[in-house]
Amino acid sequence: MITSTGIPPHDYKRAAELYWEAFGTKLGKVMQPEVRALAFIEAVMDGDHAICAHDAAGNLLGVAGFKTYEGALVHGAFVDLVRAYGVIGACWRALFLTLLERDTENRRFLMDGIFVAPEARGKGVGSTLLRAIKTEAKRRGYQEVRLDVIDTNARARALYERMGFVQTDTQSIGLLRFVYGFRAASTMVATV
Repeated sequence: MITSTGIPPHDYKRAAELYWEAFGTKLGKVMQPEVRALAFIEAVMDGDHAICAHDAAGNLLGVAGFKTYEGALVHGAFVDLVRAYGVIGACWRALFLTLLERDTENRRFLMDGIFVAPEARGKGVGSTLLRAIKTEAKRRGYQEVRLDVIDTNARARALYERMGFVQTDTQSIGLLRFVYGFRAASTMVATV
């Protein structure tokens, strides 16, 4: 397995599909229909805010995104939403997406999503990507990595705990649970 910073342009479509597979359950009610969601994600994906894992044949196995003040793995502007969903569709989607937004801070490097191809799960890809994220954080001068995990994703939480992440906070999302399908998100932090 080979890790590298950045998503090669020829992998954007596959990365968008894997992103949707990982987060579509959570984002589905807001970002549907799937065909438009995939087009939007691929259009706004910033491969410079990611670390990828590929197999020896060059197949994309997984991606760990991160967020900085310069951007994020998937971060479109209102005009991008308008292109994908029209003005009315963009307005209400922008409102709901803003409610999920996570702040960037100076103290900790913010991991902004991790996803692994179904055929590569359970083979160490997630662990490799998390180690690479920690290395990237250290390279950028950070002493800690921060991430958020939703209460319905026990598998991811177990991986994060195995990789040294510790829960520092939990936030309920209240009535938004009916939109997103989860009740709370926990902040987890690991030292690098």
